Amino acid sequence: MPTIPAHFYNDQIEVQFNTAPIREKSPHCPDRFTWRGDNFEVSQVLEEWIDYKRRGRMARNMAPAHLASASRLGSWGVGRFYFRVRTTTGRIFELYYDRAPEDVDGRKGNWFLVGERQETE
Repeated sequence: MPTIPAHFYNDQIEVQFNTAPIREKSPHCPDRFTWRGDNFEVSQVLEEWIDYKRRGRMARNMAPAHLASASRLGSWGVGRFYFRVRTTTGRIFELYYDRAPEDVDGRKGNWFLVGERQETE
């Protein structure tokens, strides 16, 4: 069933997996996440997609031919893995994993909850 945005948050979240991803920087959908002190369990993955678009200064540091290839295949520290999920409570959320390192000590990337969605008739 189609959904539309209901609320925008873009808050950082903590995620948990029943089975850890084989590649840390290319994760599958988490099984649970914690947002604003509440725990949510994912009951269904509605959609998933990957965006390897380079943003900010990262978009300006490549030759055009390499940039086209990187946007198809990805490159180190660039890319977002998006998941639209339904939780066991019936709420629909959109979350993503951002591969960009925060700094030299935080090279693993971060998870974010984009927002909540609602079903349309």
